Amino acid sequence: MITCEESKTICSKNQYKEASWSERFNMYLHVLMCKTCFKFSRKNKKLTRLCNEASLQALTDTEKSEIKKKLGQNS
Repeated sequence: MITCEESKTICSKNQYKEASWSERFNMYLHVLMCKTCFKFSRKNKKLTRLCNEASLQALTDTEKSEIKKKLGQNS
């Protein structure tokens, strides 16, 4: 049986599709018995779904560099 900390880590990895089949299975077994981890897992799934629906976009490295240069000029 895995610990709550391990379950949390696997849940986060699973969010990015990085968890192996055995990790997901162990997390599933743990979540069946742990109410706290069950709630965490459910909230994490909801957060992932909402982020996917929002079509969030990150800045490119070039855009980040441009902003850093502009901020440095104003100092």
